[in-house]
Amino acid sequence: MPGSVKVQLATSNPGKLREYRKLAGPDAGFRLELLPDFASLPVFEETEPTFAENAAGKALYYSRFTDELLLAEDSGLVVPALGGAPGPFSARYAGTGASDADRVRKLLGEMEARPAGERVARFVAVAALARQGEAVALFSDFVEGVLTREPRGENGFGYDPIFLFEPLGRTFAQLSPDEKNLYSHRARAFRKVVAFLCSRESALLL
Repeated sequence: MPGSVKVQLATSNPGKLREYRKLAGPDAGFRLELLPDFASLPVFEETEPTFAENAAGKALYYSRFTDELLLAEDSGLVVPALGGAPGPFSARYAGTGASDADRVRKLLGEMEARPAGERVARFVAVAALARQGEAVALFSDFVEGVLTREPRGENGFGYDPIFLFEPLGRTFAQLSPDEKNLYSHRARAFRKVVAFLCSRESALLL
């Protein structure tokens, strides 16, 4: 794939750009950039009931503001015992303006009486590629875990402190950034994006 291909991220967060560049590696064959002036653009409201619809909708919407390939993602925590909540509303679970600690507190309160067998959860991520208002590809992945009864760890964000990744016996907030990049749902989904962008199939589509 030509190295001149650019992929712009639908975010103004330089931390996310650094994370994705690290995951892609130096020989990915494409360039990752932030979508220029993202913070000044009209906001896309993520109100759909699924991660896929939100990711695709966001990619299609913001791809109209650039000539480059646009990548958008939606991710969150799914708890089967709560009917799939917080789900696509993970960031707004405790209301507008709530902090990560507020959301964790609310979820732990709702899970307080649940037995161990009902504390399973999964982090889900969906990444969507679009160009100038047309969909290109959609990718998803997930990671299974168990909800702890109290926060553990100082790293990460969101629900990481209560998401126990059983193969390592630690929460996502207890993992180093490099460890998390090996196992996280977002990293897994993004690696599928990278594989696609480096494939013959993408060369034909792009």
